[in-house]
Amino acid sequence: MTTPAPAGDATTVFRDHDVTVELPLVRSEPGKRKAVKHAGSRGPLFRGLPSAPVLLGAAALAVSVGGAVTSGTPDLVAEQPKAHQPSALSGASGVSTVDALDRSSSVSRDSRRDALADTADAELVAAAAKQMRQRNTALAQFAKDAEAHAQEIAKNQWVMPIAGYRLTARFGDYGLWASYHTGLDFAAPTGTPLLAMANAVVTSVGYDGAYGNKTVLTLEDGTEIWYCHQTSTTVSPGDVVRAGEVIGTVGSTGNVTGPHLHLEVRPGAGDPVDPYAALQVHGLNP
Repeated sequence: MTTPAPAGDATTVFRDHDVTVELPLVRSEPGKRKAVKHAGSRGPLFRGLPSAPVLLGAAALAVSVGGAVTSGTPDLVAEQPKAHQPSALSGASGVSTVDALDRSSSVSRDSRRDALADTADAELVAAAAKQMRQRNTALAQFAKDAEAHAQEIAKNQWVMPIAGYRLTARFGDYGLWASYHTGLDFAAPTGTPLLAMANAVVTSVGYDGAYGNKTVLTLEDGTEIWYCHQTSTTVSPGDVVRAGEVIGTVGSTGNVTGPHLHLEVRPGAGDPVDPYAALQVHGLNP
């Protein structure tokens, strides 16, 4: 029990179980507010706040967990990637999960690129094979056309009009004729076969004065070939003959000095040209 000391003493003494506590006497001066000194205790304003070490520890923990670092300028704050607590079941953190997803996405993109490259290569190979087939087809057609053309040329190839001969007069010679000689003379025994020089149509057969018995063959391009001084003929006008086919025999009808073939070549049924040169143009050497 506390018992107050008698009034009027300089010190108020309380006794509590024989313990005396002395409190200093505080006097207030006029015009000044009373200052209250707190020894080792907090006022009501700070009573609910934690101590300074606790506050510093909480701030450090917040920085480490939040990853926020404040720069010297209060307005600039750099945010760092947030770490996530590993899962209790898998032991994998959020960062590792993101990395795995990124790697999976990268592998998937690489696979798609590889697939596209393989497809492009296959398309190029197919296009090249198609072009090769088209080229081979074109070459085969070209060869076929060339063969057909060669056969056509072979069919129209000129041949010599007579065999077993000797040349006795050439184109342009003078002397035995009223003017110059208009053909090429092949001397041979009477009855020697005369051959069509090329594929042609028989356009004339008959006697023609100084030319004697004459047969005219007209070629596809209109060139006329005259066979003169024949003893006999074996074709008629309108007949179609092939190169090498017999059309008559050597004779001495008309103005002649002996049996021979007088051959003339008249392009387009016009004036005669040198038969020797015409034969050479078609690969023949009389």
